[in-house]
Amino acid sequence: MSKTIRFGDAEVSTQHYIDGARVASDETFELFSPVDQRRLGAVCLGGPDTAAAAVVAAARAFPAWSRLGAEGRLPFLKRFAEEIGKRADLLCEVESNDAGVLLSRMRHGIVPRAMLNLTFFAEAALTLQDKVIETAQATHHVRHDPAGVCVIITPWNAPLMLSTWKAGPALASGNTVVLKPPEWAPLSCSLLADAADAAGLPPGVFNVVQGVGAITGAALVADPRVARISFTGSAPTARIIAQAAAANLTPCSLELGGKSPFIVLEDADLDAAAATGALMYRNAGQVCLAGTRFLVHQKVRDVFVEKMRRVVERLVVGDPRDEATEVGPIIHPRQIERITGFVERAKAAGATVLWGGEPDALGGLYYQPTMLTDVAADAEIVQQEVFGPVLVLQTFVDDAEAIALANDVDYGLGGVCYGEADHAQAIALQVKTGFIWINSFGIRDLAAPFGGCKTSGVGREGGAWSFEFFSDIKDVIVPKQAFKPSFSHR
Repeated sequence: MSKTIRFGDAEVSTQHYIDGARVASDETFELFSPVDQRRLGAVCLGGPDTAAAAVVAAARAFPAWSRLGAEGRLPFLKRFAEEIGKRADLLCEVESNDAGVLLSRMRHGIVPRAMLNLTFFAEAALTLQDKVIETAQATHHVRHDPAGVCVIITPWNAPLMLSTWKAGPALASGNTVVLKPPEWAPLSCSLLADAADAAGLPPGVFNVVQGVGAITGAALVADPRVARISFTGSAPTARIIAQAAAANLTPCSLELGGKSPFIVLEDADLDAAAATGALMYRNAGQVCLAGTRFLVHQKVRDVFVEKMRRVVERLVVGDPRDEATEVGPIIHPRQIERITGFVERAKAAGATVLWGGEPDALGGLYYQPTMLTDVAADAEIVQQEVFGPVLVLQTFVDDAEAIALANDVDYGLGGVCYGEADHAQAIALQVKTGFIWINSFGIRDLAAPFGGCKTSGVGREGGAWSFEFFSDIKDVIVPKQAFKPSFSHR
């Protein structure tokens, strides 16, 4: 097999990156572009031996990397970010071709964010000084010690952004990393390995093992030498990972799916709400934090629907490499089959199609932006994550019903609430979710927590919360007076 896949004048390695070197494996898996379903090439598939080799390399590199301290690791991670920047054009082309992400979004959002993910956490780690707690008996020096080898497993909808979002705090905390990219879109993670190598990260500090979840991922999460597992993906896969990790009591951070509410109150700015609502089709709806359940006050329902319809009708569905495109392809034939199945079952159960409702006329892996209504609260299309450009609309008559509908799913990741500011905030406080935007969407800061409750995940990522997960918290206790051992309970 070829060791690389060519993109213009550049080549991307199809091999693993372990202990500072490219490593081949006998087995491979095929990679196809969601843009036009053309074959991109064969990629090395890591088995248990490959996974073990990566963990061994990371474990071997851990002592020296952890001893560097935050100051010593800072220049490495800054150079890592710089090397990502040097590969910006190639990363944009690669992720647009193998993940279907809009080229414009890659250029203006994802690549800069990937660089920031590394530099932000590298600099934030400098603030992780001992926290001193004074008591009458002793002084407690609370430390963040590096945990060890961290396995990072990322999904196909945002491989570059999410890999750096996790690797940034893991590496800055003094851990070493084994990254398992998504099998449907692994190539930007291969370029991350090139960037790490060019930045001079010591061998074994950052490793990339390609493969499928049932083989490669399973071997990594079951390895007793792994100290942390950070996973973003589906709830069913998370349950499998958690079961494997439980055998070794390996802590897991699980950022999972969502079925978040988009609440439109009677006093909302309907033009703003409709424009924001159309953003839920970004990345062809393959975004876990999108508000996919529209809960609209019945008095403004018809006006809102027509305003949003006009916005959606102007959306350009097409090739993600075209700057004019706003909605790109679905990642894989299996995923578009899943989306089509959800919609067809909903229609068969009596749902009304407000717009869309079928594959796009472009053919291939393109699906129309869709809104369904006349759905029961317990309907599959309301309760389950579709992960495509499919939204559902329900109405409510008062705040109590809006809150009840918002909370009537197993997920609790995000949410959006449009209305008069104080009113919207009062509603938001009663929605069981990890975060919720008021009259906005997508505002993020690396210092803020991100994550969900219920089936949407375990733990939080971002700022201090990332460092808490990727560290062992140690309390060094110094008594204030001579300690006198005694069995007395007086």
